[in-house]
Amino acid sequence: MMMNELGFYALAGAPKTPKDLIEEVKLAEKIGIGNCFLSERFNIKEASTLSGAVGAVSKSIGIATAATNHNTRHPVVTGSYASTMHFLTEGRFALGLGRGIDLLFKAMGLPKITTQQLEEFAHLMRRLHQGEAVIDYKSSLGEWPFLRLDPDFNEYIPLILTAFGPNSLALGGRAFDAVVLHTFFTDETTERCVKNVKTAAIESGRNPSDVRVWSCLAVVGDHLPVELRLKKTVGRMATYLQAYGDLMVKTNQWNPNYLSKFRDSEIIKNFQGAIDQKASFQELEAIEELIPNSWLSNAALGTPKECVGVINKQFDLGCDGVILHGVSPQELLPIVEEYKCHREPKRFSHLPNNPALPPSMCL
Repeated sequence: MMMNELGFYALAGAPKTPKDLIEEVKLAEKIGIGNCFLSERFNIKEASTLSGAVGAVSKSIGIATAATNHNTRHPVVTGSYASTMHFLTEGRFALGLGRGIDLLFKAMGLPKITTQQLEEFAHLMRRLHQGEAVIDYKSSLGEWPFLRLDPDFNEYIPLILTAFGPNSLALGGRAFDAVVLHTFFTDETTERCVKNVKTAAIESGRNPSDVRVWSCLAVVGDHLPVELRLKKTVGRMATYLQAYGDLMVKTNQWNPNYLSKFRDSEIIKNFQGAIDQKASFQELEAIEELIPNSWLSNAALGTPKECVGVINKQFDLGCDGVILHGVSPQELLPIVEEYKCHREPKRFSHLPNNPALPPSMCL
């Protein structure tokens, strides 16, 4: 039994080898986690390689990038990557896109990603996957004399958007098939984001049930060692605050004074690298003192039963799926088993084994 309302991020944190992915996917399928999401870091987590590996060693799990970026590859390369995965997995793949980190792209000499570009890129992918020859293309994405994949294509390859702000959420509702929210969202933020996506879908003449919203929920059970729990909560939150703290604070309507205190601390000003990858246990203990507990509590914490309660609440807030974030399938075992004891299969029977394929297309 595959639970298509659940997902996990493969290679969570800082893996020592991408080969860990293979056993993670096999175990996820075995215990029924319905979807595998793939983030991308420019070291040993290149998205197309990882997704091909997932497709090769799996039979039923849905697969999605969440996310890669359109500005790091030529559009024909990205389009053919998606179509290759689509055929390799017999329709289990969804192409997920996001903005990435502006400062990193600037350092790499890549252009900043805009909402307009994401919308234009989504429409361009639709055209290419339907076999169209695109001639003299010009938009904010760039200019290309000729773009085509295969004239025989007539494929629907679902698209996912990772989104934060109201403009991106609305874009997801009108032009994408699913939206992945960010980790450590408050209940109020989650509910508001779901409403933004669904309202935009309705205003665009779409069925709101066909645009899925995925909660990205940090799940850190107390069966894990204390050091690991600290890394997956404090370390992860601190890394987000390093990268885009202003957006996190604004979206959750948190007090910005705490962010200023965090940034002004000596340990943060002098820290080199991503905190969730490089910080020692002692450093994480010190950083924990800088982050309000109310921020860190926006996660599934505690016993398996307590974690499952928070997971189920995401559905009550309007989400269509929950990504169990920051932990491997092995680390999720007791929580998944507890979830199965309380699951209502009929509630999710309409969901396909693709994290973004519109359910109405499966009727």
